[in-house]
Amino acid sequence: MNSSSPQIPVQPFPLEHGLPNLAKAIGGTEAVKIVALGSSTMEGEGGIVAFPYRLEAALRKAYQDRHPNQRRMIDVLNRGVGGEEAPKELGRMDKDVLAEKPCLVIWQIGTNSVWQKDADTPSAEKTIGALGDGVDRLREAGKIDIVLMDLQYTPAMLTPELLSATNAMVSAIAAVASEKKVNLFRRFELMKAWNELGQIPIDDLVDKNDPNHLHDSDWATQSLASALCQLMWGTIDEVQAPPPS
Repeated sequence: MNSSSPQIPVQPFPLEHGLPNLAKAIGGTEAVKIVALGSSTMEGEGGIVAFPYRLEAALRKAYQDRHPNQRRMIDVLNRGVGGEEAPKELGRMDKDVLAEKPCLVIWQIGTNSVWQKDADTPSAEKTIGALGDGVDRLREAGKIDIVLMDLQYTPAMLTPELLSATNAMVSAIAAVASEKKVNLFRRFELMKAWNELGQIPIDDLVDKNDPNHLHDSDWATQSLASALCQLMWGTIDEVQAPPPS
């Protein structure tokens, strides 16, 4: 899909719990540091520019559009490792995430627990358990906003063999976000809406060079980054809006 494609009449679900620490950092003078934790969605796959770098570019442009006479460093650190799932990501959280002292962590989880079939793949229960423990660990560190990102809506996740497990994982991640009162970027539902409501062919949502039909396409990756950027700046603008006179 190219840049001449029509606008999609679909909006992402809002971030329900705000981003107060990010808003404070944006309004300050120090560099803004965001960590993107996850698997191949974050690390990058094939020749497609990875999600964290696209989000970083979108956030910097949005800041420049709002403050054309100011310079601001906004960094999105890529801490994705392809093939990993929440238990291993929890194990490297201190070194790869907390050591960076971010104001925001975006944590993408759930796909590999459903899709992978090797003996080392953690069960859905272990994945969700590690997710809950990881959210608690981030909370204990203090002054960190959290955005969870769920599964991709691509053919590999929608096969008859996996569809039930896919839907269950999407629901389980949402349940953790609700219980822990953290933000959820509903990637699965957004991509599904692009396909069903926006009438974007599912083949345009998946990387055509991926024989597994698993990973997001270049277009989908960019559109997801733009959608999350839109949501993030929406919450920042609300916090930084001047009080009514």
